[in-house]
Amino acid sequence: MLWRRKLAKYSRWLHIYGSMISFAVVLFFAVTGITLNHPDWMAGASRVTQVKGQMDAALMAPGAKDVPRDAIVGALRNAHGLSGAATDVRVDESQVSVSFKGPGYAADAFIDRATGRYDLTESRLGLLAIVNDLHKGRDTGRVWKGAIDVSAGLLAFISATGLILLFFVHKYRTAGLVLLGVGGLLAYAAYVMGVP
Repeated sequence: MLWRRKLAKYSRWLHIYGSMISFAVVLFFAVTGITLNHPDWMAGASRVTQVKGQMDAALMAPGAKDVPRDAIVGALRNAHGLSGAATDVRVDESQVSVSFKGPGYAADAFIDRATGRYDLTESRLGLLAIVNDLHKGRDTGRVWKGAIDVSAGLLAFISATGLILLFFVHKYRTAGLVLLGVGGLLAYAAYVMGVP
């Protein structure tokens, strides 16, 4: 039948080129899936820096209820080369705290409003922590989270086109479907017997 030939042809084409488009992304998520399972591989990779500094007292506005948050964040970035997004800026009567977060990265500053003096702790957790956070989408922003969704969609698409192709390869169809079932059963067995 013509429609079956066309379906096989387009499935093959979509499967091949979809696989090539998403190859690097699928490889990245496969490798980082392994590194996520082995956090002990990151031992000794982190670098923590603690510094003290002095903020312009005018920015602290000791008697005011609020402070110029963007100016404080900018001053900390400029003084210490901080990266990541300023995820949390808290202001109370005596202190301002600022947290910066990024993949494999965190920095926290605590500023005394009366004096402008602050303590800053910056943690760089190493390359494996960065790629693991990218895998999870932790502290990565909307664009990267969108890239994860697109990657997951591509992987599902490739799997579906591969399954469609299996139905057109008569010689291997039965063995392929049996292996599909065995793979599903092995995953389920690992869950039932191995997850507390």
